[in-house]
Amino acid sequence: MRLELSPADAQFREELRTFFTTQVPQEIRDTVAARRELTKEQFVTTQRILNAHGYAVPHWPVEWGGRNWTELQRHLWHEEMQRANVPAPLAFNTSMVGPVIAAFGSQEIKERFLPATANLDIWWSQGFSEPDAGSDLASLRTTAVRDGDHFVVNGQKTWTTLGQHGDWIFCLVRTDPEARKQAGISFLLIDMTTPGLEVRPIELIDGGHEVNEVWFTDVRVPVENLVGELNKGWDYAKFLLGNERVGVAPVGASKRVLGAAKEWAREIGELDDPLVAARFAELENDLLALELTAVRVAANSADGKPHPASSVLKLRGTELQQAVSELAMDLAGPAGLSSFAGDVSDAPDWARVSTPVYLNLRKASIYGGSNEIQRQIIARTILGL
Repeated sequence: MRLELSPADAQFREELRTFFTTQVPQEIRDTVAARRELTKEQFVTTQRILNAHGYAVPHWPVEWGGRNWTELQRHLWHEEMQRANVPAPLAFNTSMVGPVIAAFGSQEIKERFLPATANLDIWWSQGFSEPDAGSDLASLRTTAVRDGDHFVVNGQKTWTTLGQHGDWIFCLVRTDPEARKQAGISFLLIDMTTPGLEVRPIELIDGGHEVNEVWFTDVRVPVENLVGELNKGWDYAKFLLGNERVGVAPVGASKRVLGAAKEWAREIGELDDPLVAARFAELENDLLALELTAVRVAANSADGKPHPASSVLKLRGTELQQAVSELAMDLAGPAGLSSFAGDVSDAPDWARVSTPVYLNLRKASIYGGSNEIQRQIIARTILGL
């Protein structure tokens, strides 16, 4: 079965391919291809290039930079970025806080934050999870108490991805401790240079510094930084999480890495092994099936609302992403132990990064709503169980 696009959509895809492969610096694309960590400067440079040409926030309202594309065009945009090794626009800005501000923020907040958010002049961090409020997010305990023209915030957030780069953080805070869990939560924007706010690194199993703890000790936040209505933050959080889960099935990236892995297998003489060849064939077929499913979901999504089958994409997409990383690590074999040897190792670069990438991608089945949660959504909204 082959994917057939209309002539207009095929031309649209070619325009994207040309742009992504000619306008984004090769050095940045090489970093992505090598599965190395991007610097803050590389993220910012890429997003500003995309934003200057209308490719950073195509799903936003047109007045704030959106393109009014079809869901299929948005899918093609996402896939072609991955295919070309182009870093996607920072999700915290473009898929999380930006859409919330555009939908629920005051005109003043929109004008103040949306242009800077699209252009990555502000790097946003996400302040949702807490030590005892992960999957059960409504149990969060970080408080914001009104004191004149300010809220005074106290508490802790954790697993704050790339928080070490953050300029501002959007937070869920408890503003009514007497209300039932979901009803007493508000959505607050906080300048991360405010006195009393501290970012502490968490070292991951792959040795990297990607996530952080954020502590709030009597942090004073102007009341005008409240998004929407007081105690309505849970509604905004659900809206945000719905946007976050769109595009989390990295089909294009997984296909690209799998293709590279086939070359690595050929170089080391493993591709002739029938068991290795069978693993490649199975993953290629699974990714093709997922790609066709993604197109069907895009074609049947309407009014900017995620199709319920997007949970299938998140579930299966992250499983396959992890499976591809496991295959690459298996191909590396003992050379995968050279992760921290740097340039003194004779192991090829792809082998040196295989183990850290494998370990890092254990997170993929947790963020954006764990795969267990996605199964519940599938059972309830698709299967009617």
